[in-house]
Amino acid sequence: MPTIVLEEPGRFVLEHTPEPTPPGRGEALVRIRRVGICGTDLHAFEGTQPFFDYPRILGHELGVEVLATGPDASLVRPGDHCAVVPYMDCGDCVPCRMGKTNCCTNLDVLGVHVDGGMRDVLTLPAAKLLRSDVLSLEQLALVETLSIGAHAVDRAAIEEGETVLLIGAGPIGLSVLTFALLAGARVILLEISPRRIEFCKRRYDLFEVITSTADVESKLYRVLGGELPTAVFDATGHAGSMMRAHEYVSNGGRLVYVGITGSEISFDGPGFHRREMTLLSSRNARASDLQRVIDHIESGRVDTSPWITHTAGPERMLADFPTWLDPDNGVVKAVLEMA
Repeated sequence: MPTIVLEEPGRFVLEHTPEPTPPGRGEALVRIRRVGICGTDLHAFEGTQPFFDYPRILGHELGVEVLATGPDASLVRPGDHCAVVPYMDCGDCVPCRMGKTNCCTNLDVLGVHVDGGMRDVLTLPAAKLLRSDVLSLEQLALVETLSIGAHAVDRAAIEEGETVLLIGAGPIGLSVLTFALLAGARVILLEISPRRIEFCKRRYDLFEVITSTADVESKLYRVLGGELPTAVFDATGHAGSMMRAHEYVSNGGRLVYVGITGSEISFDGPGFHRREMTLLSSRNARASDLQRVIDHIESGRVDTSPWITHTAGPERMLADFPTWLDPDNGVVKAVLEMA
């Protein structure tokens, strides 16, 4: 079957790999129809993705069609269109027993720790498929990205009327923005890319936009009448930004790291302690987060129409992929059309 393999940083190859075996108990055979391209894939191509081995079949943001099911896979049936929960948890470790399957001790993420969806067909646990009779295949491929923000906002327990600062308006930042606004927050955006700023101004109800990383704390004091935000989300994955972010949090507030960096991060201990700040990391999402995203898109509360800006089939993707790393090309979300 046709399969796209990232052999090493900077080099994809289109290969033919063996077809999977028929689905076993609790499994489903799916055809991969759409694959969302996310920062994880871009960083893997650059060679900057932590905890990553080559060669690897990328792809964890998936819109799929069910082809066949094995015994005890009654939740889906052939012909169903589904989003995929790409987090293969063990179900037995401490976080799994706590319901935190997103940070399972033995977690394997499709397209990161194990081979993912840039191929024709794939066998998956049927329990990892979330069916929708309403969403398009493109929308189903967006569900996982949006669930990252849904999970982060839920972890921070954002309340209606609360003022939050979002640092970074890439796809993950946009997912945070979407669900912070749904929670009723007033959102201040810190972003330096003119294209991203313009995109957000056109499509989101922002409280304020800060367009420079100079003197951010004083700008926040001015905007908020001498106060600071009670929650700050850093979605940059940039160590320098993450180390500065604690300066923008009010006393008693929360700092949430949504982006990930391979570098060490540190900040002033007394300043952190003085504010009695809560520091949170937010990793992946739970199946319930993905289902919540599906429900919101189906109900119209989340509009996905602005998201997909670039599409390509397998052969064209091999040529186009390097250009998707360039912010000047205006990529919000690129999608691979497998079939």
